Amino acid sequence: MMDSKYGPTLDSLELTVVVDNETDTLSSIDDGVDQIPEIASLLQRLPATREHDGHPGITVFDHMCVACHGLSVLVRGTLGDETRTALFDVGPYGDVWLDNVDRLAIDLAEIEWVFLSHWHADHSAGFPAAVGAIADARSKAGLAPPIVDLHPDRPDQRGSQLPNGTFALLPPEPTIQELERAGGHIVFHDQPHTVAGLFTGSGQIERITEYETGLAGHYTWCGDVGEADPLIMDERFLAAEVRGRGVTVLSACSHAGVVNACLGAKTLYPDTPTDVVLGGYHLAGGLMEDRIPATVRDLVELINPRIVAPGHCTGWRAKVALAEAFAPGRYGPSVVGSRYLLSAPR
Repeated sequence: MMDSKYGPTLDSLELTVVVDNETDTLSSIDDGVDQIPEIASLLQRLPATREHDGHPGITVFDHMCVACHGLSVLVRGTLGDETRTALFDVGPYGDVWLDNVDRLAIDLAEIEWVFLSHWHADHSAGFPAAVGAIADARSKAGLAPPIVDLHPDRPDQRGSQLPNGTFALLPPEPTIQELERAGGHIVFHDQPHTVAGLFTGSGQIERITEYETGLAGHYTWCGDVGEADPLIMDERFLAAEVRGRGVTVLSACSHAGVVNACLGAKTLYPDTPTDVVLGGYHLAGGLMEDRIPATVRDLVELINPRIVAPGHCTGWRAKVALAEAFAPGRYGPSVVGSRYLLSAPR
């Protein structure tokens, strides 16, 4: 395997789920799935609060992360003696993100790059609070402001039309001025590019499969003008390769289709196997669930990832189908507080 044009081959990659729809620290982890449940991390990190029969007792359940409808993943890559950290999305609520960061003992000053997958408030509304906290921590540490990586086609608001005609709206998107006032250094990218020196941010995701046709009923507003926008062409994914494992793909909502996102990663990292596919596969909802069989089929036959890690907007029906196809040993769903430790074989 050769380095991608946009990112080198890493020695290790650590993914920490800061925000996701679901919490589940009790389910067992299959052998072969490099995932650490939230409670295991807490038991490693927290001090004992009592002792019984010579064994420590550690209070963990008051330190658990809060789940909500959204996604945020901390991405830490290592190559030799260099470690770089980026943040993939923030989620809908700044206070939830900040509370979970505290529970996860994340050092805000280490986050140098904040990457937005697409303009949807369940991924972007927490940006002003998160960027402000990161910028403040970096300033106190004598470090440069965080880079805030956005797609230039910013809408004012988005939502979906329900069968009865009502529009279920997401909150308005944060403005560029808000993010600048929060202390972020804003950059715009609609083409593939290097993120934080070690990762790859995609440009527009090519729509290849016949069935991944976007989000039915979706609308975008710019000012007072609303238009049907099922394709959501500003969506981007984040990818990174670990030596001896392959390419991990973070696809926040997969409005382009999770198979299309993985095919896009294959063009950026040619002749490289797919490692982990983490994020929302957006196969929930009556109009989306018909795509589940074709998506699972193509993930198995075309993509063949080492591990599927569906979360956020995937939906329980799709998760059941994915588990039937990939478990045991290759199914490790994304839940808040969990970590994935992907290291090159020794």
